[in-house]
Amino acid sequence: MSDADTPIRIGTRASLLARTQAGTIRDALIAKGHPAELVFISTEGDRNQGPIADIGVGVFTAALREAIADGRVDAAVHSYKDLPTAVDERFTIPAIPRREDPRDALVARDRLVLGELPAGSTVGTSSPRRAAQLRALGLGLEIRPLRGNLDTRLNRVGNGELDGIVVARAGLARIGRLGDVTETLEPVQMLPAPAQGALAVECRAGDTGLIALLAELDDADTRAAVTAERVLLAELEAGCSAPVGAIAEVVESIDEDGRVFEEVSLRACVAALDGSDVIRASGIGTPGRAADLGVSVAAELFELGARELIADHH
Repeated sequence: MSDADTPIRIGTRASLLARTQAGTIRDALIAKGHPAELVFISTEGDRNQGPIADIGVGVFTAALREAIADGRVDAAVHSYKDLPTAVDERFTIPAIPRREDPRDALVARDRLVLGELPAGSTVGTSSPRRAAQLRALGLGLEIRPLRGNLDTRLNRVGNGELDGIVVARAGLARIGRLGDVTETLEPVQMLPAPAQGALAVECRAGDTGLIALLAELDDADTRAAVTAERVLLAELEAGCSAPVGAIAEVVESIDEDGRVFEEVSLRACVAALDGSDVIRASGIGTPGRAADLGVSVAAELFELGARELIADHH
């Protein structure tokens, strides 16, 4: 990036949701006096309609990262939950903006909530995490695979192909379709994916000027929560391939002297794919030690049998 008038080129996938997400970052930069523009990058995940589990979690992010690496764009906006947990030294994430509501949402026929769907109802999801937790609720639902952009997914309920779908509430919020939600699923029913509803704004690790600009968009509470969730996921991925749900929140507490201080509370689960068992753990830590909190809650899940949970199903 040369002079201040050169727009910051922000790489994004071309789907409506991705464009909208990246657009919020572009607009925030422009509002702070930094010209910015979107550059659309086609990814393997957009071209290949196979199940995500088969084509790999990094499919949406790899092409964007290559575009940063080879200089076609200056930065990229990812759905944070799509990023692999392994660190890539070429890049850094200077901004994790304030996150949308991280919960999952049900969109069902006839405005039904989950408990009203009769046994045998077909519910679509592409996520092993959602499928496992839906099965664990013991409602007798038929879980069906679901791919395609959000509009396509929503249409499958509208046209009667499926009785319902479970998707991230944040995506529906961003494309203005919250009206379609028939129930927002509380974490006691379904823990969301780690970092769900959060964006990661990524750029080259050595691009110090840009890092400083992008850091203006960072939200400290979101960063602390997402860090706890992602560290937990990385720890679990190393030792277990079961679906993981996690949600962290920064909450205000009051000490004995009446002083207000912030804490991060983290709830997490590991579920057997067939829904036969869900192991849960939670913990509380300080925002500055969010990573340690992720490690300790993951350790508790391992102690409770997270490894064995999946071993039984291979």
